[in-house]
Amino acid sequence: MAAVFKDIETQALALPERERSALVARLLESLDSAFDDSPQAVAAAWDEEIARRIADCDAGRTQGIPIEQVQAEIQLLLRQHARA
Repeated sequence: MAAVFKDIETQALALPERERSALVARLLESLDSAFDDSPQAVAAAWDEEIARRIADCDAGRTQGIPIEQVQAEIQLLLRQHARA
């Protein structure tokens, strides 16, 4: 299976950009039925993620970052972005 994947990958990457783009769109369309991206499903997924993060925090599996550090990092990123 890995060899077949590699062959397909090599052939796909050799396509012109427009054809690669069409292939990507077609592949993503083929996945639409596998994912439920309705607002309700997205909200439920976020609820699960939030609950997981809270449980991790409560169990001591995560470590908080002081707000001052977060703000300093954001300011640094904004300054770097402004220079770019």
